[in-house]
Order: sequence, then structure tokens, then C-alpha cells
Amino acid sequence: MSTIDTDRFRTRLLEQREQLRSQMEHHDIGDNDLVGETGELMSSSMDNHMADTASETFERELDEGIEEHAERQLREVEEALARIDEGTYGTCAACGEPIGEERLEALPWATLCIDDARKQER
Repeated sequence: MSTIDTDRFRTRLLEQREQLRSQMEHHDIGDNDLVGETGELMSSSMDNHMADTASETFERELDEGIEEHAERQLREVEEALARIDEGTYGTCAACGEPIGEERLEALPWATLCIDDARKQER
């Protein structure tokens, strides 16, 4: 059994964390609302073309989806960093066997070995 280079994975995870934080700041929509984006009250939306309002709504929902994905991935990265600190990084949460290094290369925050990940997908 080979030993995982946790320092290398810690570096990759820290870089990923910073990237995600930056992405979340770029897509920060917490204080935005449709009124602010369109510059008008919804009650006066008759002045807006329906397509303009639909476009604004679509863009806002897209931003929210991107932000939710980034938040979820950030949690996974943080949890992986905690597993490195605890000494459990690279161990499958389901079977306790080592997670293949190839899998960790592709998905450094993986919690399951490839076999258990496939079982979970079914």
C-alpha cells in the first residue's frame, strides 16, 4: 500500500478553496433582487418587456445555482482538509479501504473509493 502525499493534496485543496471563494464573491447575489437588477418595481413590470424580465430572472437563477454549487464544493474541500488534519484523508468512508490515488487526483475531496461511489450512484 502506498502512502498518499497529503502535503501535495493539501496544497491542491487550499488552491481550490481560494478559487471557490473568489468565484462565490464574483457571483455574490445575496443582496440583489429583481427590483435592483431591473431598476423598477415588479408592480410596474408592465413597462418592461416580458422577455427582459424573463432574462433577468433566468440570469439570477443561474447565478444562484452557480453559488449553491460553489458553496457545496467549498464544504467538501473544507471537510477534506479536516480529514488531512485528522489523518483519515484517503480512506473510504463506507468500507474503510484506501481511496485510489488516481481518484483523489481527479476528485481531491472524494470520501468514497470508486467501488462504493459506483454503488451509491445506483
